[in-house]
Amino acid sequence: MRKLKLAELNRDKVSEYKAKAKIPVIVVLDNIRSAINVGSVFRTSDAYLIQKIYLCGITAKPPHKEITKSAIGATDSVEWEYCESTPDCVTRLKAEGAFMIGIEQTDKSQSFDNFKIDSEKTYALILGNEVNGISDEVIPLLDVALELPQFGTKHSLNISVCAGIVIWDFWKAMRLR
Repeated sequence: MRKLKLAELNRDKVSEYKAKAKIPVIVVLDNIRSAINVGSVFRTSDAYLIQKIYLCGITAKPPHKEITKSAIGATDSVEWEYCESTPDCVTRLKAEGAFMIGIEQTDKSQSFDNFKIDSEKTYALILGNEVNGISDEVIPLLDVALELPQFGTKHSLNISVCAGIVIWDFWKAMRLR
């Protein structure tokens, strides 16, 4: 066994990537404080052919030094848009037919491992602020709140780790062949 060199990975050029079909999943970042987390979500979204990312509120947007550092070019490949208001963004996406999923702990959250992904739907995954979670104004706009089961002493995961787990599961359920 040997580690492959970058030249051996045969990665798509940005133009080839943009021409590829994407899975019907949109990511909405609600007031994310850390630009490094934003960049990490871009990188994961590139890896798993996410349709688009919406950067809302105080969430940093490209070009930003720390996004660039962790995204490693994914801001050029993944389509994104800035929205000042997360509730306005969510309302618009919902009107366009997206099923709104908040990754959040609420009194009505369902366990993510029990959620059945329908490959015929378009989903919007809302991920919230590192301290306060999804904005209170967005919670009533959700179709469902899902939480990742956790078994340790902490009550939450880093937003980029959470995004990676959730996006990977959606990719597995919806991957294009």
